[in-house]
Amino acid sequence: MEKTTKQLKIWRLVAILALCALVAVGILYTVGLAGKQAGPASGDGTDALSLWNDGTGAKAKLIDYVRAVTQEGGADYIPVESRIAVFDMDGTLACETFYTYYDTMMFIEYCLHDHPERVSDELKAVAASIQPGYVADETLARNFAKAYAGMTVEEFYDYVVEFGQKKTASFNNMRYIDNFYLPMAELVKYLYENDFTIYVISGTERTTTRAIVANSPIKDYVAPEHVIGTDFEVKQKGHEDEASNMNFKYENGDELVLTGGFIQKNLNGNKSIYVEREIGQRPVLAFGNSGSDTSMMNYALDSRNPYKAQAYMIVADDSGREWGTQNWEEKSAEYAEKGFIPISMKDDFTVIYPDGITKAEQQYTPVDAAYEAETKQAA
Repeated sequence: MEKTTKQLKIWRLVAILALCALVAVGILYTVGLAGKQAGPASGDGTDALSLWNDGTGAKAKLIDYVRAVTQEGGADYIPVESRIAVFDMDGTLACETFYTYYDTMMFIEYCLHDHPERVSDELKAVAASIQPGYVADETLARNFAKAYAGMTVEEFYDYVVEFGQKKTASFNNMRYIDNFYLPMAELVKYLYENDFTIYVISGTERTTTRAIVANSPIKDYVAPEHVIGTDFEVKQKGHEDEASNMNFKYENGDELVLTGGFIQKNLNGNKSIYVEREIGQRPVLAFGNSGSDTSMMNYALDSRNPYKAQAYMIVADDSGREWGTQNWEEKSAEYAEKGFIPISMKDDFTVIYPDGITKAEQQYTPVDAAYEAETKQAA
């Protein structure tokens, strides 16, 4: 009898423990299900895109798109390996109007203030002549390449980072490296967390773009090999004048240097060519801000793309927090006609820059009067 009583107690305890386990599993399943329904895997970017206004349309289109293409089994589902998003940098991810591009301001500083002893009088004159409204064309890019001739790739990279610590006179409390639009950085993070591979496709030189991205709010979401930019010629030190790189081999301790030569400007048709050459498949998302980005965007929207694709254009229409002067009605209609979804900096972005950064009283600071006087005297 005593043995039977003990057995009953043991079985009763086992039954209680089993019941508790079932209850615990039920609770975990319910919590897990709720988390799954509300979590990022659902594609709900309302909280993830907290720096975007809800009522203007662009945010909703972005969230709806991501939800559609990440829903496994859905009609618009895109496999992870094909979720390619490409972004222009200047004017799309970061400010291009203080009073001009990061790389142009860097060229001016390098030639006129930081290392005038390393550059020719001709390059100094080019740097001094740059004013708002200038054309960032291939001719200017060739001058950029000449300015940095003889620097190793590492030295050049370090100078780009060093320059980024300087303050621009076009904004209060802004270093050049603080130029990223926070809502766009947030968007890059949102796409990355939904298994998109992010590429930056810039008209700025490749090493320069890599250094900027590596010191920006998107540094954790864009690998160095996913940065594609304008190319300056690079050679192995001691072999700069040889016609073919097949004539020599790299050995331990060798240096790679900029020769001053220029290869290709990554704008217009070159953007789509670079995308095909270096990515090897069509992007499904593309972001730009000017006509020089349309080739890349049309390449994504091409009817031969096997996946649903979208392209977005940033409109610089915020003259209060930024130096934008574009007319929203005009530009948004132009972009919509071409199949691009316009994004208003004024209406879509709740903030643009980190706290404390504001527009200065004037956008353009003239070149040093001392340099101008010296140039006239030399002439």
